[in-house]
Amino acid sequence: MIKFIKNFRKDEDGAVTVDWVVLTAAVVGLAAVAYTAIGDGTRNVADSVGSALDTTGGKVVSEVQINPSAATD
Repeated sequence: MIKFIKNFRKDEDGAVTVDWVVLTAAVVGLAAVAYTAIGDGTRNVADSVGSALDTTGGKVVSEVQINPSAATD
């Protein structure tokens, strides 16, 4: 039993496994943050496009009269 405990203390396989688990958790966390940021950005763009289409009544840009003075918000 003493020999088993001494070998267990010298064995570093468990430490390597912990390193990989921590590294994997960090990568997953960063991916979740990036996914949230990208999702928020695309949602804002989609909302802007939807608002623009509502404003123009669904017409394409060539059918809409553009008023440059109104675009200075």
